[in-house]
Amino acid sequence: MALKNVIGIDHAVIMVKDLDQAAANYKRLGFTVSPRGTHSAHMGSGNYTIMFDPDYMELLGVLTPTEHNAPARAYLDTRGEGIERVAFTAVDSAEGAEEIRARGYPPVGPTDFERPVTMPNGTISAAKFRTFEWPRAETPGGIRIFACQHKTRETVWIPELMQHANGAKRLKQVVIVSPEPAKDAAHLSKMTDRDVRNEADGAVAVPSGGDRADFVFLTRDQLGKRYPGVSLAGLPERGGAGLVIAADVAAAEKALGTTGVHSAGGIVVPPAAGNGTLLAFVKA
Repeated sequence: MALKNVIGIDHAVIMVKDLDQAAANYKRLGFTVSPRGTHSAHMGSGNYTIMFDPDYMELLGVLTPTEHNAPARAYLDTRGEGIERVAFTAVDSAEGAEEIRARGYPPVGPTDFERPVTMPNGTISAAKFRTFEWPRAETPGGIRIFACQHKTRETVWIPELMQHANGAKRLKQVVIVSPEPAKDAAHLSKMTDRDVRNEADGAVAVPSGGDRADFVFLTRDQLGKRYPGVSLAGLPERGGAGLVIAADVAAAEKALGTTGVHSAGGIVVPPAAGNGTLLAFVKA
């Protein structure tokens, strides 16, 4: 039975080495990027968000090394930039943590934190969250998963930040490469109580819940066949590889210019141009 307090994908976290440079890059790709957020001294990190409806992307960088961000630093050292973790939306993080505990996954948290937010009128407010993680050793396809309860949605989903020159509307898929897609998909399926779905090209999807984006596991070779003509340079053999984004494809083509590659009926940004993340813009 599916988890009651954990619904579909909330946001995908792209770990980057230079936070401000990454934000500038995503602005060049036609995204509206939030003002920079700074997390607590304990967390030692900062972020920029790229807001859609009902989900979003997060660019995350380490500002000061701390014990809390040691896994993120290790990821950057071994993998480089890319999708390091994915969040689900938590209805109630405390109850969600107990749900996964009952299924044999001792949770990390729940943890409350907040970051200051500059609102469109120039005032300073706060975005407040309560999160919990599945055990950090459980990494299906090489990604960590956690759940995020938004206590102040109005300071995160700000209408002015949800309009993008590249026509991006929402996430459709989180793409994960793996030498053993079926094995990694089954791992995630067990962790989240969601059934797998086999796709025609041998990829294996795990729906995240509701109408939210799917996780899709496939080999690098299968990914290359899905997006012919797109260089996969910089992607690992196993790990977060890309995001499929529902968008106005004509707007994406215009905004991306020569960076975008026509492939599979959409416009694709190669990983090398997306901070280690393939970005496929497809018809909304």
